[in-house]
Parts: sequence; structure tokens; C-alpha cells
Amino acid sequence: MPVSRQRKPEWLKVKLPSGPEYARIDRYHRQQGLNSVCRSAACPNQGECWSKGTATFMILGNNCSRHCRFCNVSSDALLPPDPQEPQKVAKAIAELKLKHAVITSVTRDDLPDGGAHHFVALVEQIKQQAPDCRIELLIPDLQGDWLALQQIVESGPDIIGHNIETVSRLYAEVRPEAEYQRSLQVLAKIKQISADIISKSGLMLGMGETEEEVLQVMHDLRQQGCQILTLGQYLAPSKNHYPVQEYITPDRFKQLAEEGQKLGFEHVEAGPLVRSSYHAEEQFVAREEKV
Repeated sequence: MPVSRQRKPEWLKVKLPSGPEYARIDRYHRQQGLNSVCRSAACPNQGECWSKGTATFMILGNNCSRHCRFCNVSSDALLPPDPQEPQKVAKAIAELKLKHAVITSVTRDDLPDGGAHHFVALVEQIKQQAPDCRIELLIPDLQGDWLALQQIVESGPDIIGHNIETVSRLYAEVRPEAEYQRSLQVLAKIKQISADIISKSGLMLGMGETEEEVLQVMHDLRQQGCQILTLGQYLAPSKNHYPVQEYITPDRFKQLAEEGQKLGFEHVEAGPLVRSSYHAEEQFVAREEKV
């Protein structure tokens, strides 16, 4: 039985956002008209991350062309991308003095290249305005446009992530416009184009997947050369979204992290509140210390 309407376990309770750093980043986003996946996706870690002075930028607008049943990002009318956005986001990264910037986007199937040019322009701007900042991109599947993906990879970010999100069996129900094999191909192509770029993916648990299915996804990701894995608890943003089927315990996340390390992932970040960009800089550092 779905557990969305039951009380969340203690380990999922988070503190209300506060502090000068939180206020500074919140004010900066509002004043500059920037989008943040922290807010748009209703991330439970927004308070913690912003209080530490870190944030994940979301480009290509605030509305998505897809209708995933787990996601809180709006699917309202799509607007043309802001041509000044790469410059604005790079300026924000420089002024906020970020050492590790994470940039994701909504999916834009309406654009000829899925928004790849926008990603490329942003990487170029960051390298100009904040040359010491590490660049991590979290990209959509680009509908399998490998030329568009090649352009993103060759722009030279340090890390490229593409989230697999859930197990293959649940795609038709929760990600009807995505394809499991295509997402695996994205990760494989990243490493084929550039062996130097670190590849990363993320999986949400608690949607009704079995243990065997989770282990199969982890195996599939390693087969594509994926190096960093994040595992977190799925939390339904509202009663209209896909319902939570199970709350995974912290101990189970720890066990899965150990399984991931046995499979050869260079770093596994696993826990109820983990998201792809959660402790992204720490994930990178932890990986660097191991390899």
C-alpha cells in the first residue's frame, strides 16, 4: 500500500531554512531572476545547502516539456530560452565565489538540440568569469541526439551527470516520455567521447522497486562506465504525484552503498535525503581521495 499520506519517519525530518547564507542566496536568486532546482523541485535539502552557501542552478526556463509523475517542476507553457542566461548564471557563480557549481536544466524536447547550445555557452562563460570553479552538469537525455551530447562533453565540464531515476519496469508508469536504455546510452556515450570527464547518475528509491531491480540498475550503470552514484528516498511532492510505496531505512541505504562499492563505483552517496547535487563537492572530493 502507498505510504505517501502516512507520517514520515524521523530520519526524513529536516530543519526549516535559516541563517545569513540562506538569506543571501535566496535574495540573490530573486534579485537576478535565476531559477534553482532547489526550489523548483521542492528539494528537502534546500535549507541545509543554501545555509552552507551552495546552490544548484536550473537553466532553460522553469517549465519542462515532459510530465514525469514524480517531479515537482512545472509543465506549463514553454518559453524561449533567455539568451543572456549563460552570462547571468556564470556571473552569479563568480559573485557567490563558488568552488563547485552544479547546473541542471528542465527537459526541452521542443528545442532542436534539446538545449545543448545553452549548456555549452554556460560552460564557456563559467570558464571566463570563474576559471577556478569546478563545473558539474546534470543533463537530460537530449532524445538521443549524440551530436548535441558531444558538443556538451567537448565544452569541457569536470562532471556530467544524467539520472536514471528509477528501475526499468517503472519507466512507463513514472517516466513515460523517457527510455531506460536511452538513459544508459547517454552515460555510455559520455565516456566514449571523453574518458577524462567523470560520469554520474542517480536513483530514487521507494517507488515500488525490488531489491533485485535496484541491484540490476546499479550493475547496468557500471557497465556504462558510470563512476559516481547517488541513492535517495523518493518523496512525493503532492498527493497528485506518484505515491511513495515504501520508506527505505538508513541502514538499507548503507547496505546499498556497500554493494555499489563492490560493483566498482568510485563513490556512492546514499541516504534518505540524498539527491544528485546533495554534497556534490564532497562527493567529488571523496572520489578523488579513493582513486
